[in-house]
Amino acid sequence: MLGFISGRKVGIDDPLRLRRAESTRRLLSLELNHGRDVERIHGNGVNCLDIEAVEGRYMLSGGADGVIVIYDLENYSGKLQYTCKAVGTVGRSSRFAHKFSVETVQWYPFDTGMFISSSFDKTMKVWDSETLKPAERFMFDGNVYCHHMSPIARKHSLVAVGTKNPKLQLCDLKSGSRIHVLQGHRAEILSVRWSPRNEHILASASADSTVRIWDVRRASGSLFTLDQHNGDKSKAAAEAVNTAHNGRVNGLCFSGDGLYLITMGTDDRMRLWNSSNGENTLVNYGKVSNESRKGLKFTVSTGCSLDCVFVPCGSSVAVYGLHSGELVATLRGHYNNVDCCDFHPDYQELYTGGKDCNVLAWIPALRAPDVEEEKEEGVGPVAVNTAFEDAWSSEED
Repeated sequence: MLGFISGRKVGIDDPLRLRRAESTRRLLSLELNHGRDVERIHGNGVNCLDIEAVEGRYMLSGGADGVIVIYDLENYSGKLQYTCKAVGTVGRSSRFAHKFSVETVQWYPFDTGMFISSSFDKTMKVWDSETLKPAERFMFDGNVYCHHMSPIARKHSLVAVGTKNPKLQLCDLKSGSRIHVLQGHRAEILSVRWSPRNEHILASASADSTVRIWDVRRASGSLFTLDQHNGDKSKAAAEAVNTAHNGRVNGLCFSGDGLYLITMGTDDRMRLWNSSNGENTLVNYGKVSNESRKGLKFTVSTGCSLDCVFVPCGSSVAVYGLHSGELVATLRGHYNNVDCCDFHPDYQELYTGGKDCNVLAWIPALRAPDVEEEKEEGVGPVAVNTAFEDAWSSEED
Protein backbone atom coordinates (compact mmCIF):
# COMPACT_ATOMS: atom_id res chain seq x y z
CA MET A 1 0.00 0.00 0.00
CA LEU A 2 2.76 2.43 0.92
CA GLY A 3 4.45 1.76 -2.41
CA PHE A 4 1.21 2.59 -4.25
CA ILE A 5 0.77 5.82 -2.30
CA SER A 6 4.38 6.76 -3.02
CA GLY A 7 3.76 6.26 -6.73
CA ARG A 8 0.75 8.55 -6.52
CA LYS A 9 2.72 11.11 -4.50
CA VAL A 10 5.47 11.50 -7.08
CA GLY A 11 2.99 11.59 -9.94
CA ILE A 12 3.76 8.18 -11.46
CA ASP A 13 0.22 6.89 -11.05
CA ASP A 14 -3.13 8.49 -11.81
CA PRO A 15 -5.28 9.23 -8.70
CA LEU A 16 -8.30 7.54 -10.28
CA ARG A 17 -6.38 4.24 -10.48
CA LEU A 18 -5.56 4.39 -6.79
CA ARG A 19 -9.18 5.15 -5.94
CA ARG A 20 -10.55 2.32 -8.08
CA ALA A 21 -8.06 -0.19 -6.73
CA GLU A 22 -8.83 0.73 -3.11
CA SER A 23 -12.58 0.62 -3.88
CA THR A 24 -12.09 -2.89 -5.23
CA ARG A 25 -10.23 -3.97 -2.09
CA ARG A 26 -13.13 -2.67 0.00
CA LEU A 27 -15.65 -4.43 -2.23
CA LEU A 28 -13.88 -7.78 -1.86
CA SER A 29 -13.77 -7.51 1.94
CA LEU A 30 -17.46 -6.88 2.65
CA GLU A 31 -18.67 -8.32 5.96
CA LEU A 32 -21.73 -7.99 8.15
CA ASN A 33 -21.42 -4.94 10.38
CA HIS A 34 -22.50 -6.00 13.86
CA GLY A 35 -22.01 -2.46 15.13
CA ARG A 36 -24.44 -0.79 12.71
CA ASP A 37 -28.13 -1.57 13.10
CA VAL A 38 -30.93 -0.38 10.85
CA GLU A 39 -34.03 0.40 12.88
CA ARG A 40 -36.61 -2.34 12.44
CA ILE A 41 -39.92 -0.84 11.32
CA HIS A 42 -41.47 -3.33 8.91
CA GLY A 43 -43.84 -5.92 10.32
CA ASN A 44 -43.44 -8.09 7.25
CA GLY A 45 -40.76 -8.77 4.63
CA VAL A 46 -38.66 -5.98 3.11
CA ASN A 47 -39.25 -6.07 -0.66
CA CYS A 48 -37.16 -3.19 -1.98
CA LEU A 49 -34.43 -0.68 -1.10
CA ASP A 50 -33.07 2.43 -2.78
CA ILE A 51 -30.24 4.77 -1.73
CA GLU A 52 -30.48 8.28 -3.17
CA ALA A 53 -27.64 9.37 -5.43
CA VAL A 54 -27.58 13.09 -4.56
CA GLU A 55 -26.05 12.90 -1.07
CA GLY A 56 -25.86 9.14 -0.55
CA ARG A 57 -27.38 9.72 2.86
CA TYR A 58 -31.01 8.59 2.75
CA MET A 59 -32.38 5.14 1.98
CA LEU A 60 -35.93 4.09 1.11
CA SER A 61 -37.44 0.73 1.97
CA GLY A 62 -40.76 -0.77 0.94
CA GLY A 63 -42.37 -3.75 2.64
CA ALA A 64 -44.88 -6.51 2.09
CA ASP A 65 -46.92 -4.80 4.82
CA GLY A 66 -47.44 -1.76 2.57
CA VAL A 67 -45.17 0.41 4.74
CA ILE A 68 -42.55 2.80 3.31
CA VAL A 69 -39.63 3.98 5.46
CA ILE A 70 -36.97 6.67 4.95
CA TYR A 71 -33.71 5.95 6.82
CA ASP A 72 -30.88 8.36 7.59
CA LEU A 73 -27.63 6.40 7.12
CA GLU A 74 -25.43 9.12 8.64
CA ASN A 75 -23.59 8.37 11.89
CA TYR A 76 -24.02 11.42 14.12
CA SER A 77 -22.88 9.77 17.34
CA GLY A 78 -19.25 9.29 16.30
CA LYS A 79 -19.38 5.86 17.93
CA LEU A 80 -18.55 2.56 16.26
CA GLN A 81 -21.92 1.14 17.32
CA TYR A 82 -24.96 3.07 16.18
CA THR A 83 -28.43 2.66 14.67
CA CYS A 84 -29.58 4.10 11.36
CA LYS A 85 -32.81 5.77 12.42
CA ALA A 86 -36.05 6.08 10.48
CA VAL A 87 -36.69 9.77 9.79
CA GLY A 88 -39.99 9.24 7.99
CA THR A 89 -42.58 6.47 7.77
CA VAL A 90 -45.73 5.96 5.75
CA GLY A 91 -47.30 3.43 8.09
CA ARG A 92 -50.46 1.37 7.98
CA SER A 93 -52.27 4.06 9.95
CA SER A 94 -51.70 6.65 7.21
CA ARG A 95 -54.66 7.19 4.90
CA PHE A 96 -52.15 7.62 2.06
CA ALA A 97 -50.44 4.25 2.56
CA HIS A 98 -50.53 1.50 -0.03
CA LYS A 99 -53.16 -1.12 0.76
CA PHE A 100 -51.01 -4.07 -0.29
CA SER A 101 -47.37 -5.01 -0.73
CA VAL A 102 -44.97 -2.29 -1.94
CA GLU A 103 -42.94 -3.82 -4.76
CA THR A 104 -40.63 -0.96 -5.82
CA VAL A 105 -39.40 2.32 -4.32
CA GLN A 106 -37.15 4.83 -6.10
CA TRP A 107 -35.81 8.27 -5.30
CA TYR A 108 -36.16 11.01 -7.86
CA PRO A 109 -32.66 10.93 -9.42
CA PHE A 110 -31.84 14.64 -9.04
CA ASP A 111 -33.49 15.64 -5.76
CA THR A 112 -34.30 14.01 -2.41
CA GLY A 113 -37.56 15.96 -2.20
CA MET A 114 -39.49 13.34 -4.13
CA PHE A 115 -39.74 9.56 -4.48
CA ILE A 116 -41.96 7.05 -6.25
CA SER A 117 -43.52 3.81 -5.01
CA SER A 118 -45.60 1.11 -6.69
CA SER A 119 -47.69 -1.65 -5.20
CA PHE A 120 -49.91 -4.67 -5.67
CA ASP A 121 -52.83 -2.34 -4.90
CA LYS A 122 -52.62 -1.38 -8.62
CA THR A 123 -51.24 2.08 -7.97
CA MET A 124 -48.02 4.04 -8.40
CA LYS A 125 -47.62 7.10 -6.17
CA VAL A 126 -45.32 10.10 -6.43
CA TRP A 127 -44.50 11.33 -2.90
CA ASP A 128 -43.33 14.57 -1.35
CA SER A 129 -40.61 13.37 1.01
CA GLU A 130 -41.15 16.32 3.39
CA THR A 131 -44.88 15.90 3.97
CA LEU A 132 -45.02 12.17 3.12
CA LYS A 133 -48.14 12.82 1.11
CA PRO A 134 -48.66 11.73 -2.51
CA ALA A 135 -48.43 14.57 -5.04
CA GLU A 136 -49.65 12.31 -7.85
CA ARG A 137 -51.24 8.90 -8.17
CA PHE A 138 -51.45 6.63 -11.20
CA MET A 139 -54.04 3.84 -11.36
CA PHE A 140 -53.61 0.62 -13.35
CA ASP A 141 -55.79 -2.36 -14.27
CA GLY A 142 -53.61 -4.97 -12.58
CA ASN A 143 -50.91 -5.49 -9.97
CA VAL A 144 -47.87 -3.26 -10.44
CA TYR A 145 -44.73 -5.41 -10.38
CA CYS A 146 -42.13 -2.73 -11.02
CA HIS A 147 -41.37 0.79 -12.14
CA HIS A 148 -38.22 2.72 -13.00
CA MET A 149 -37.25 6.29 -13.79
CA SER A 150 -34.17 7.11 -15.85
CA PRO A 151 -31.18 8.10 -13.67
CA ILE A 152 -29.82 10.44 -16.36
CA ALA A 153 -32.82 11.79 -18.32
CA ARG A 154 -32.91 15.55 -18.90
CA LYS A 155 -35.16 15.62 -21.96
CA HIS A 156 -38.05 13.62 -20.51
CA SER A 157 -39.58 12.69 -17.15
CA LEU A 158 -41.00 9.29 -18.05
CA VAL A 159 -41.54 6.44 -15.60
CA ALA A 160 -41.68 2.95 -17.10
CA VAL A 161 -44.19 0.70 -15.33
CA GLY A 162 -44.54 -3.08 -15.55
CA THR A 163 -47.89 -4.57 -14.57
CA LYS A 164 -49.91 -7.75 -14.95
CA ASN A 165 -50.90 -6.33 -18.35
CA PRO A 166 -48.31 -7.31 -21.02
CA LYS A 167 -48.28 -3.75 -22.34
CA LEU A 168 -45.41 -1.67 -20.96
CA GLN A 169 -46.78 1.62 -19.61
CA LEU A 170 -45.02 5.00 -19.83
CA CYS A 171 -46.16 7.67 -17.37
CA ASP A 172 -45.15 11.32 -17.68
CA LEU A 173 -44.53 13.11 -14.38
CA LYS A 174 -44.87 16.52 -16.03
CA SER A 175 -48.39 15.94 -17.35
CA GLY A 176 -49.43 13.45 -14.66
CA SER A 177 -50.82 11.02 -17.24
CA ARG A 178 -50.07 7.76 -18.98
CA ILE A 179 -48.89 8.91 -22.38
CA HIS A 180 -47.86 5.75 -24.20
CA VAL A 181 -47.82 1.95 -24.16
CA LEU A 182 -45.15 -0.30 -25.66
CA GLN A 183 -46.55 -3.53 -27.10
CA GLY A 184 -44.69 -6.78 -27.72
CA HIS A 185 -44.72 -8.90 -24.57
CA ARG A 186 -47.29 -11.67 -24.18
CA ALA A 187 -47.35 -11.93 -20.37
CA GLU A 188 -46.92 -9.78 -17.28
CA ILE A 189 -43.84 -7.54 -17.10
CA LEU A 190 -41.77 -8.32 -14.03
CA SER A 191 -38.83 -5.91 -14.37
CA VAL A 192 -37.98 -2.68 -16.22
CA ARG A 193 -34.74 -0.66 -16.37
CA TRP A 194 -33.65 2.50 -18.17
CA SER A 195 -30.13 2.55 -19.55
CA PRO A 196 -27.65 4.65 -17.54
CA ARG A 197 -25.92 5.44 -20.85
CA ASN A 198 -28.78 6.59 -23.11
CA GLU A 199 -31.86 8.26 -21.64
CA HIS A 200 -34.15 6.93 -24.38
CA ILE A 201 -33.18 3.25 -24.14
CA LEU A 202 -35.31 0.98 -21.96
CA ALA A 203 -35.19 -2.77 -21.16
CA SER A 204 -38.12 -4.88 -20.04
CA ALA A 205 -38.34 -8.48 -18.79
CA SER A 206 -41.45 -10.60 -18.86
CA ALA A 207 -42.96 -13.89 -17.75
CA ASP A 208 -43.06 -14.82 -21.46
CA SER A 209 -39.30 -15.60 -21.22
CA THR A 210 -38.30 -12.58 -23.29
CA VAL A 211 -36.32 -9.40 -22.72
CA ARG A 212 -36.98 -6.51 -25.07
CA ILE A 213 -34.90 -3.38 -25.68
CA TRP A 214 -36.86 -0.26 -26.61
CA ASP A 215 -36.11 3.22 -27.91
CA VAL A 216 -39.03 5.26 -26.60
CA ARG A 217 -38.69 7.73 -29.49
CA ARG A 218 -39.77 4.97 -31.88
CA ALA A 219 -43.40 3.95 -32.18
CA SER A 220 -42.81 0.86 -34.32
CA GLY A 221 -41.97 -1.58 -31.52
CA SER A 222 -38.86 -2.83 -29.73
CA LEU A 223 -35.37 -2.40 -31.17
CA PHE A 224 -34.60 -6.08 -30.64
CA THR A 225 -35.35 -9.08 -28.44
CA LEU A 226 -32.55 -10.85 -26.60
CA ASP A 227 -31.83 -14.37 -27.86
CA GLN A 228 -29.93 -16.74 -25.58
CA HIS A 229 -28.70 -18.69 -28.63
CA ASN A 230 -27.49 -15.60 -30.53
CA GLY A 231 -29.57 -16.55 -33.55
CA ASP A 232 -28.19 -20.10 -33.85
CA LYS A 233 -31.28 -22.03 -34.99
CA SER A 234 -29.55 -25.41 -34.61
CA LYS A 235 -29.39 -24.94 -30.83
CA ALA A 236 -32.88 -23.57 -30.36
CA ALA A 237 -36.18 -25.31 -30.63
CA ALA A 238 -38.75 -23.45 -32.71
CA GLU A 239 -40.66 -22.32 -29.61
CA ALA A 240 -37.47 -21.10 -27.90
CA VAL A 241 -36.39 -18.65 -30.60
CA ASN A 242 -35.72 -15.14 -29.27
CA THR A 243 -36.08 -16.12 -25.63
CA ALA A 244 -33.60 -14.85 -23.06
CA HIS A 245 -34.30 -17.65 -20.57
CA ASN A 246 -36.12 -20.97 -20.38
CA GLY A 247 -38.55 -19.60 -17.83
CA ARG A 248 -39.88 -16.36 -16.44
CA VAL A 249 -37.42 -13.46 -16.63
CA ASN A 250 -37.84 -11.58 -13.36
CA GLY A 251 -34.63 -9.58 -12.94
CA LEU A 252 -32.84 -6.85 -14.93
CA CYS A 253 -29.87 -4.63 -14.18
CA PHE A 254 -27.51 -2.58 -16.35
CA SER A 255 -23.81 -2.38 -15.55
CA GLY A 256 -22.71 1.00 -14.19
CA ASP A 257 -21.45 2.16 -17.60
CA GLY A 258 -24.54 0.88 -19.41
CA LEU A 259 -22.51 -1.28 -21.79
CA TYR A 260 -23.91 -4.55 -20.43
CA LEU A 261 -27.27 -5.86 -19.28
CA ILE A 262 -27.64 -8.63 -16.70
CA THR A 263 -30.80 -10.76 -16.63
CA MET A 264 -32.13 -13.33 -14.16
CA GLY A 265 -34.60 -16.11 -14.92
CA THR A 266 -36.48 -18.78 -13.03
CA ASP A 267 -34.43 -21.32 -14.99
CA ASP A 268 -31.74 -20.60 -12.34
CA ARG A 269 -29.54 -18.85 -14.88
CA MET A 270 -28.01 -15.39 -14.95
CA ARG A 271 -26.88 -14.00 -18.31
CA LEU A 272 -24.72 -11.08 -19.41
CA TRP A 273 -25.60 -9.29 -22.65
CA ASN A 274 -24.01 -6.62 -24.80
CA SER A 275 -26.62 -3.85 -24.47
CA SER A 276 -25.84 -2.25 -27.84
CA ASN A 277 -26.48 -5.30 -30.05
CA GLY A 278 -28.14 -7.81 -27.72
CA GLU A 279 -25.40 -10.43 -28.02
CA ASN A 280 -25.21 -13.08 -25.30
CA THR A 281 -21.64 -12.90 -23.97
CA LEU A 282 -21.95 -16.54 -22.79
CA VAL A 283 -20.38 -15.83 -19.39
CA ASN A 284 -21.05 -18.91 -17.25
CA TYR A 285 -22.22 -18.11 -13.71
CA GLY A 286 -23.30 -21.67 -13.02
CA LYS A 287 -26.59 -22.34 -11.26
CA VAL A 288 -27.96 -19.15 -9.68
CA SER A 289 -30.90 -20.08 -7.48
CA ASN A 290 -33.99 -17.99 -8.21
CA GLU A 291 -37.14 -18.93 -6.33
CA SER A 292 -38.84 -15.54 -6.58
CA ARG A 293 -42.29 -15.46 -8.13
CA LYS A 294 -42.11 -11.68 -8.49
CA GLY A 295 -39.35 -9.32 -9.56
CA LEU A 296 -35.87 -10.10 -8.22
CA LYS A 297 -34.04 -7.01 -6.94
CA PHE A 298 -30.31 -7.51 -7.46
CA THR A 299 -27.60 -4.91 -8.01
CA VAL A 300 -24.16 -4.27 -9.50
CA SER A 301 -21.12 -2.54 -8.04
CA THR A 302 -19.82 0.65 -9.66
CA GLY A 303 -16.58 2.59 -9.51
CA CYS A 304 -14.38 -0.47 -8.95
CA SER A 305 -11.77 -2.26 -11.07
CA LEU A 306 -13.66 -5.52 -10.57
CA ASP A 307 -17.38 -5.21 -11.29
CA CYS A 308 -19.47 -7.55 -9.15
CA VAL A 309 -23.12 -8.63 -9.15
CA PHE A 310 -24.96 -9.05 -5.83
CA VAL A 311 -27.77 -11.61 -6.15
CA PRO A 312 -30.22 -12.68 -3.41
CA CYS A 313 -30.05 -16.49 -3.18
CA GLY A 314 -32.20 -17.94 -0.42
CA SER A 315 -31.12 -16.51 2.93
CA SER A 316 -27.76 -15.32 1.57
CA VAL A 317 -26.39 -12.96 -1.07
CA ALA A 318 -24.11 -14.40 -3.76
CA VAL A 319 -21.39 -12.12 -5.14
CA TYR A 320 -20.26 -12.90 -8.70
CA GLY A 321 -17.57 -11.37 -10.87
CA LEU A 322 -19.52 -9.66 -13.64
CA HIS A 323 -17.23 -10.65 -16.51
CA SER A 324 -15.57 -13.77 -15.07
CA GLY A 325 -18.72 -15.50 -13.79
CA GLU A 326 -16.76 -16.56 -10.71
CA LEU A 327 -18.51 -16.79 -7.34
CA VAL A 328 -16.41 -14.31 -5.37
CA ALA A 329 -18.17 -14.47 -2.00
CA THR A 330 -21.35 -15.49 -0.20
CA LEU A 331 -22.77 -13.09 2.38
CA ARG A 332 -24.75 -14.79 5.16
CA GLY A 333 -26.62 -13.00 7.91
CA HIS A 334 -30.37 -13.10 7.30
CA TYR A 335 -32.62 -15.64 8.99
CA ASN A 336 -34.98 -15.93 6.04
CA ASN A 337 -34.96 -15.31 2.29
CA VAL A 338 -33.28 -12.15 1.03
CA ASP A 339 -35.55 -10.19 -1.33
CA CYS A 340 -33.51 -7.12 -2.26
CA CYS A 341 -30.13 -5.43 -2.06
CA ASP A 342 -28.65 -2.04 -2.93
CA PHE A 343 -25.00 -1.02 -3.30
CA HIS A 344 -23.66 2.29 -1.97
CA PRO A 345 -21.01 3.33 -4.54
CA ASP A 346 -19.52 6.13 -2.40
CA TYR A 347 -18.51 3.88 0.50
CA GLN A 348 -18.60 0.42 -1.14
CA GLU A 349 -21.29 -0.72 1.29
CA LEU A 350 -24.21 -3.07 0.71
CA TYR A 351 -27.66 -3.01 2.28
CA THR A 352 -29.96 -6.04 2.10
CA GLY A 353 -33.58 -6.64 3.06
CA GLY A 354 -35.40 -9.91 3.57
CA LYS A 355 -38.45 -11.79 4.73
CA ASP A 356 -37.07 -11.72 8.29
CA CYS A 357 -38.14 -8.01 8.32
CA ASN A 358 -34.52 -6.91 8.80
CA VAL A 359 -32.33 -4.53 6.81
CA LEU A 360 -28.66 -5.46 7.23
CA ALA A 361 -25.55 -3.37 6.51
CA TRP A 362 -22.44 -4.95 4.99
CA ILE A 363 -19.28 -2.83 5.15
CA PRO A 364 -15.66 -3.29 4.07
CA ALA A 365 -13.33 -4.84 6.64
CA LEU A 366 -10.74 -2.50 8.09
CA ARG A 367 -7.39 -2.68 6.35
CA ALA A 368 -4.81 -4.77 8.19
CA PRO A 369 -1.59 -2.91 9.06
CA ASP A 370 0.93 -3.11 6.24
CA VAL A 371 3.95 -5.27 6.88
CA GLU A 372 7.15 -3.49 5.94
CA GLU A 373 10.14 -5.55 5.00
CA GLU A 374 13.50 -4.23 3.99
CA LYS A 375 14.87 -5.99 0.92
CA GLU A 376 18.48 -7.12 0.95
CA GLU A 377 19.32 -4.34 -1.49
CA GLY A 378 17.76 -1.83 0.87
CA VAL A 379 15.05 -0.86 -1.60
CA GLY A 380 11.79 0.60 -0.17
CA PRO A 381 8.94 -1.09 1.70
CA VAL A 382 6.87 -3.96 0.42
CA ALA A 383 3.14 -3.79 1.06
CA VAL A 384 1.40 -7.06 1.82
CA ASN A 385 -2.22 -6.88 0.78
CA THR A 386 -3.34 -9.48 -1.73
CA ALA A 387 -6.75 -8.05 -2.58
CA PHE A 388 -5.32 -4.59 -3.18
CA GLU A 389 -2.46 -5.92 -5.32
CA ASP A 390 -4.87 -7.98 -7.40
CA ALA A 391 -7.06 -4.92 -7.92
CA TRP A 392 -4.04 -2.83 -8.87
CA SER A 393 -2.90 -5.49 -11.32
CA SER A 394 -6.28 -5.53 -13.00
CA GLU A 395 -6.09 -1.74 -13.37
CA GLU A 396 -2.74 -2.09 -15.11
CA ASP A 397 -4.13 -4.73 -17.45
